[in-house]
Amino acid sequence: MSVPYETTAYEPPESPESPEEHLARLLGRTLNSFELPDETIRRLECALAYDGSLYSAHHSAGLHRETYRHTWLLADGSALTLWELVHNTAPGSEAQHEVYLDEEELSTATARLPLPPDAPNLELPVLVQLASVPEARHVYVPDGSPDHARRLLRRAENADRPGADVASLLATASGHQITQAFGRPCRAGRAGLCFSLYEHAFLLSDGVEISLWEVEHTATPDGRHMCEVYTTEDAARSAMERRAAQVP
Repeated sequence: MSVPYETTAYEPPESPESPEEHLARLLGRTLNSFELPDETIRRLECALAYDGSLYSAHHSAGLHRETYRHTWLLADGSALTLWELVHNTAPGSEAQHEVYLDEEELSTATARLPLPPDAPNLELPVLVQLASVPEARHVYVPDGSPDHARRLLRRAENADRPGADVASLLATASGHQITQAFGRPCRAGRAGLCFSLYEHAFLLSDGVEISLWEVEHTATPDGRHMCEVYTTEDAARSAMERRAAQVP
């Protein structure tokens, strides 16, 4: 049986909001939320987990525009994304918030904004920018990394968890960093379903970086915490979707 480990280091200073609270705040601040289909709202109201991130930004001569990607994991195992546009191009320079169902609608709304065509553009997704940087992507903790790897692999309950070859590599780790990539920390005694995804990045003695992806959830018959570990983010997210789809 897995026991949820300490997640205090990952949790933001304020109490994390539920998927429903994230949805309510988004709808409350966007001017055109009434244009979203009722069916979309009904599906989002039953979401199991939420993740949000900055997608792109454009700043020039006092004008700015940012787009944000808001993704919810739904009860049927699928994911639904809404796109938020924030800009100050309206009269009075007050920030305006708009929400759109897909990228095509977002692009149409963005194209109408009166931003100079020669303004510096920061349209590359953040992950693409990071991939092009040769330096290490993480700030590693230099202490106890092999032990952390052993504990991570020991609590994994999935049959397809990383094997002895990965464990042997991580025995040489000289640093590690843990980052929450999705959801909110699963706490003992918290009511309702909980899904979280963590990246455990390790720096090996030869300078190579390896990441393991941990899914922590309570989508179990008795509601207990369960931890699964995968070698890729795609495999971990697919596991979350499978688990969510199995919830009655």
